[in-house]
Amino acid sequence: MTVRPTVREAVVELLRAHGCTTIFGNPGSTELPLYRDFPDDFRYVLGLQESIALAMADGFAQATHNAAVVNLHSAAGVGHAMGTIFNAHRNQTPLIVISGQQARSMLTGQPYLYSDEPAELPKPYVKWSREPARAEDVPAAIARAYYVAMTPPRGPVLVSVPVDDWDQPADLVEPRVPGSVLRGDPSALASVAQALGIARNPAFVVGAGVDRDMAFGDVVALAESQKAAVWAAPMSYRCGFPETHPLFAGFLPPVRDKLAETLAEHDVVVVLGAPAFTYHVESPGPVLAPGTRLFQLVDDPAQASWAPTGTSVITSVRQGARDLLALTPAADRSVPARRVLPPRIVASPDGPITPELLVQTIADLRPRDSVIVEEAPSTRPVMFERLLMDQPESFYTTPSGTLGYSMPAAAGIALARADRQVIAVIGDGACMYSVQSLWSMAQLGLTHLTVVIVNNSSYATVDNFARRFDIGKPVGTSLPAIDFVSLARGHGVSASRVSRPEELASSLRAAFAGDGPHLVEVQVY
Repeated sequence: MTVRPTVREAVVELLRAHGCTTIFGNPGSTELPLYRDFPDDFRYVLGLQESIALAMADGFAQATHNAAVVNLHSAAGVGHAMGTIFNAHRNQTPLIVISGQQARSMLTGQPYLYSDEPAELPKPYVKWSREPARAEDVPAAIARAYYVAMTPPRGPVLVSVPVDDWDQPADLVEPRVPGSVLRGDPSALASVAQALGIARNPAFVVGAGVDRDMAFGDVVALAESQKAAVWAAPMSYRCGFPETHPLFAGFLPPVRDKLAETLAEHDVVVVLGAPAFTYHVESPGPVLAPGTRLFQLVDDPAQASWAPTGTSVITSVRQGARDLLALTPAADRSVPARRVLPPRIVASPDGPITPELLVQTIADLRPRDSVIVEEAPSTRPVMFERLLMDQPESFYTTPSGTLGYSMPAAAGIALARADRQVIAVIGDGACMYSVQSLWSMAQLGLTHLTVVIVNNSSYATVDNFARRFDIGKPVGTSLPAIDFVSLARGHGVSASRVSRPEELASSLRAAFAGDGPHLVEVQVY
């Protein structure tokens, strides 16, 4: 008689075949049987709160280009992680969320620590979710989850597994390799190429999809061929074009009338790997100025469907850029004027540390191939001008404005990319959403990770935004008396504080050269 493997054994074999041997989580009672006889070639990464575990998995998945596995505790754990699931949805990050569930025999009532509608709870921010009807169906459900998560447009999925399923018999599932390239309609791509060929002053708008689809070099070649200005899409959360390149024009504002005004000089605009467009501030007016034609190349049909004007082509960004490069003759037009950057800051020994000085110093001292992970919203405009990213997979930030993502995501990226220095630039308010991730950084021994806290003792971006509503000082935005050095040391991370300009360079230089995770609290004014 052949002995069938258990559900747990079948799932472990499936995950091993897909290279998913790192599991992120915060364990609860309904997940424990998954970890019976935990295999030696697997690694469990503990986050001290579910949203932290999921954000670490998100960073890890983006850096490895493979789905990451997150194990969450029933409804409570999924609820804690929902903000980060929303981030993963916006990031198009392939995550397999395995959530615990009470025993099947108990589900006729309302037992303690169960999920009433587990497949509905994470919607609409997962691509697919199921609680399998039978225990023996769990491996096949997780196989399907991997396939769905990894098929463009990628994204998170969820499988709810009752606690008594893991020890039941099941069959092994043969892993399938999902398709990763979408080819755009040839006639639609030809229309884009034709428009570029006759354009007087074209522009490209690049978004996170360029970096996510590893199309960085292809888009550079396309822009150089067309001698076209390149703008970063509004609120873009990855670097899609080298910001030191002569063709890089700057960052589009997330405001409709200002964006249309910025692009008014261009007669053809081609958006690559981004929505058309993401706005943050309400304003009237048309999407683009009259006479400007819009095209969009994106792998997400949902993004294409809500583009208010123009022609959208569903394609992988890298493949679409290559197809356009092959279809469009090299342009015979003048090169656009270079972007003008502000002059360097000269620090005064008696003056304060300004955000400009801090960002300029980070730019001066960081290794050229380092990765910046940012969540300091009020400092981001300064970074646009003084911390220029020019390499692929070099910049990450929260894709939705949901705070608490970037610090644990930096830990996940550092775990995956031991070959690159990771520098997390985090606001003081943002840090407190996921301060427990410092403990995970210490436990993982992430020797090439530095956290820089931009401490302005406030939710400064909310203060700035309040001016749009003619509010002088909103309530609840002051954050005095938080000791980040003590918080870091209490979690096992070495730390230092900088309050004077003459201390800044030496402190950052020592942190970047250190042999363990280090936090630098910088008091800015």
